[in-house]
Amino acid sequence: MCDTFIALGSATADGGLVFGKNSDRPADEKQVPISIPSRHHRDGLNLRCTYIEIPQVSETFAVVLSQPTWMWGAEMAANEQGVVIGNEAVWTTAPLGPPALLGMDLVRLGAERGATAKAAVEVITDLLQTHGQGGGCGQNDPGFQYHNSFLIADATEAWVLETADRKWVAERVTDGTRNISNQLSIRRNATLVSEDLTTSSDFAAMFSDGPDARSIRESRGGDLLAADAGHITPDTM
Repeated sequence: MCDTFIALGSATADGGLVFGKNSDRPADEKQVPISIPSRHHRDGLNLRCTYIEIPQVSETFAVVLSQPTWMWGAEMAANEQGVVIGNEAVWTTAPLGPPALLGMDLVRLGAERGATAKAAVEVITDLLQTHGQGGGCGQNDPGFQYHNSFLIADATEAWVLETADRKWVAERVTDGTRNISNQLSIRRNATLVSEDLTTSSDFAAMFSDGPDARSIRESRGGDLLAADAGHITPDTM
């Protein structure tokens, strides 16, 4: 199980942003840090992600990724604009789709194309609704599939983005701390929503596959962040 944490300026020791994520990929799967420079791309170029091709954009930002070596995407990413993104597996009542974009593909795409946290949210949700999410999420394990939630931040704000198939909700966070841990957590406090939903929709109640120990991890993570609020550092995280 993964956990992703963010502490905004009001909760940190120096007023900066502190982001942290643990990634519990399979033990025998290689995951490496890689750096990719900014690039300009010619018109009409397609981009091959893990399973499908999508249109490439004219310019992509430089990124640092933590990438399982068998896939195109990444578990976590930071770009030259100061945007950071991490994702979590979530299991929902929505149907699993055919091979499409992995959540890890969306992490990388959001970082390569999003100049701000809000822009990265828009990149990910537009791609999700256009191409969908799906496909095996483990190396040589096509049956290991899930939907995704994301914690996306820049120096001024953070966004929690949670999905169930092509439906999604996003919560803006401008102060303090926030964490996610392999479960849907947005109830009636969404800032942005996909079609057919409203900001008063209880997304977690609508799509969660049932309560379990994941809620304990999220609660404990929130308690740990709250205990250090005001003096969180990278070492704290």
